[in-house]
Amino acid sequence: MKTMSRVHAKKLVEWAKDKPEVLVLSADLTSNTEVKLFREAYPDRFLSMGMTEQNIVSFAGGLAREGFVPFFHTFAIFIYRRALDQISMSVAYPNLKVRLVGFLPGIMTPGGATHQATDDIAILRALPNMTIVEPGDANEVAQVLDSIEDIDGPVYIRQLRGEVPILFDENEPMRLGRARPLREGSDITLFSSGICTEEAMRATAVLQKRGVSINHLHVSTHKPFTDPAILAAAGQPKYGVITMENHTIVGGLGSEVAEVMAEAGVGKKLVRIGLQDTYAHGASRPYLMRTHGLDAMALVQKAEKMVGEKLNISEEDLQSVRLQAMHSDAKAEAL
Repeated sequence: MKTMSRVHAKKLVEWAKDKPEVLVLSADLTSNTEVKLFREAYPDRFLSMGMTEQNIVSFAGGLAREGFVPFFHTFAIFIYRRALDQISMSVAYPNLKVRLVGFLPGIMTPGGATHQATDDIAILRALPNMTIVEPGDANEVAQVLDSIEDIDGPVYIRQLRGEVPILFDENEPMRLGRARPLREGSDITLFSSGICTEEAMRATAVLQKRGVSINHLHVSTHKPFTDPAILAAAGQPKYGVITMENHTIVGGLGSEVAEVMAEAGVGKKLVRIGLQDTYAHGASRPYLMRTHGLDAMALVQKAEKMVGEKLNISEEDLQSVRLQAMHSDAKAEAL
């Protein structure tokens, strides 16, 4: 599988070159959140404000009132857990054009529960005026800035960094509020998001060969969750619907789909793959995805149970897990 390195860092510098109103705010995690290149390119538009997340969010709200478009970069966990009141009252309530760029969403860090943003979607989508997006591959990371540019209100981005896989055709851009169709089928409808889409694609190819027809859609917009294709796909499968996310099953993609299905009266079985209302712990990403049932084999097992047939798919039948170095030029630290 091909990957791209530091996609957000490079795209941000290019995208912002003719946008003097765009400022970048860092919470003492400049190299960790890929804004070092922005600092070097536009030093007068970069503010390093230390580990003061609550102050930074309020400050960003003030900048937005003056016509700037601040991009606050830090780890996802430090955005919504440390500064929720400020996000709600200083940004979302006045509906200001602030961009919250959160890295290491879900279980992508070995830092344990203190660093794993596993309930950020659930919490932030409860805020009025908030838009929530989650790129799933390198092309979507590069396209997300364009897709949200015209949103005249707050946006939270669950961002990917370092070496990011290329999963989608760059000529089919990320569209705000629209799911990306990846595979057509009639037995099971599968909705996946974020890093789970890579795992889902690994499994659906094998499931298809074993006779299970999968209708697979990748979701990059968590709020607003109004794509009519979601409801249409949820009502079509013979056996049921599966959601797959790098997040707790409470309040994330699984809940989003459940709400749409329930409100429309879709009487299909729903299975939610994600953290099962639990905290994770410090370990590598492949280990955590396997332990908590977020990987390709977990999807195979759920599909087997849904169709009521043992498909005899082994780990060897699935493509090998893409191993991401804990330390590399593109990702300088384990956290």
